[in-house]
Amino acid sequence: MNRSEEHGLARRTLLAATAAALGAAAVGAGAGSAVAGGGEGPLTQAAVDAEAARLRHELIQLRRDFNGHPEAPGLELRTAAVVARELRAAGLTVTTGVGGHGVVAVLRGSRPGRTVAYRADMDAVPPKDIVGGGPAPAHLCGHDVHTAVGIGVARVLARLRRRLNGTVVFLFQPAEENLSGARAMIDAGVLERTAVEEVHALHCGPLPVGRFAVTAGFGMPGQDKAEVTLTGPDAVNAARRLAVDIGALATVALPQGPADLERLIADAHQPDGPLARFTALRATAREAEVNVSYRCWPQERWVQVREDIRRLTLPYEGAQVRFPAEPFPAMVCPRREGHLLAHHLRRTLGRDTVTELHAAFPPFSGEDFALFLNRIPGTYTFLGVRAPGTPITTSYPHYPDFSPDERAIEIGVRAMAGWLATRSNGARGSAAAAARTVTGPAPDARRSAS
Repeated sequence: MNRSEEHGLARRTLLAATAAALGAAAVGAGAGSAVAGGGEGPLTQAAVDAEAARLRHELIQLRRDFNGHPEAPGLELRTAAVVARELRAAGLTVTTGVGGHGVVAVLRGSRPGRTVAYRADMDAVPPKDIVGGGPAPAHLCGHDVHTAVGIGVARVLARLRRRLNGTVVFLFQPAEENLSGARAMIDAGVLERTAVEEVHALHCGPLPVGRFAVTAGFGMPGQDKAEVTLTGPDAVNAARRLAVDIGALATVALPQGPADLERLIADAHQPDGPLARFTALRATAREAEVNVSYRCWPQERWVQVREDIRRLTLPYEGAQVRFPAEPFPAMVCPRREGHLLAHHLRRTLGRDTVTELHAAFPPFSGEDFALFLNRIPGTYTFLGVRAPGTPITTSYPHYPDFSPDERAIEIGVRAMAGWLATRSNGARGSAAAAARTVTGPAPDARRSAS
């Protein structure tokens, strides 16, 4: 769609969201004790929406607090303390210090069901990972939004606990940016201790606010590195030549500006498009060494890339090539759960709220949520945070002008609270079964709640 159409859609969906939230709030006000106390009937999307609307301003303030106190990977002491305080106040059972500064909170519904988890990452982007560099850590990847959404979901479901089936576990993870936090929490035994059966997550993305991109069968590429050391009197010049040769293995160019970002997002929506198979690679010569970092899709492609690097290095006598023991794994989202989530969001929030990615999400960054999905099924979905009329860099992670539209927080809470309640209820077999849990009319596009 062109820019004016995109902005028109964003405006229509936001207006619909406001109307839906106000309507839900009115229903909640008319039956406030039933919503707050949980009532006796099934948990409905209308009840979720009413609670999310009530929390809107508090969650925005929480996000701003996190944004004003960014903490680098592994140093999330203050953020974790605020998260733990909020979850305890909501009545959850909270454990801190899991895998570093990780926070685990458990919410048990009043009825039997399954145990599902929601993961939110808490750390800020370190200076070296900001596009163009930066003076200090900053929340330029949306983890402050993710954390606010996670707290919002916990508070909404806690208010509706008497109508909630099963158990929902909240994993507030440290150190995602350096890809160490998920492994630390898993190594600490969080999945075994909580008996989680599946895990779900949102991540800010450059989509119009109110839209979601589901990644059924796709996700994020892994990452691999290589170091090549050359010897001899011409080693410095040889390193420069080798860097050029290795760099030519790339099949897709890294984005250089907003136009490239727009094109990459469009390409990711194309089935069998230019990003269906790719290698994004950077090779840099430094004195007599060549440093290589790359990401590829599908994940098995790394075997061929390593062989190609070795082949290009062979003519250089005495050259030594070093790889990690194995690449960091790609995040591959299960198709079944992704399609179920897309169905759920279309049914509860509107048919126009969901798009589907058909390639790994550019600009090809890693994501340690992959380690959770390697253990149990789940979903990883992009939450649109692009405000109407703004450049794509304001909603693209790691860019210095990243500034998400805060209205996305309430939308994310509504989506994930309803989805987690559906999954904990025990819907296993089909989209039809899922539709019998969190109830609500199937809205048309004009009544989209996003």
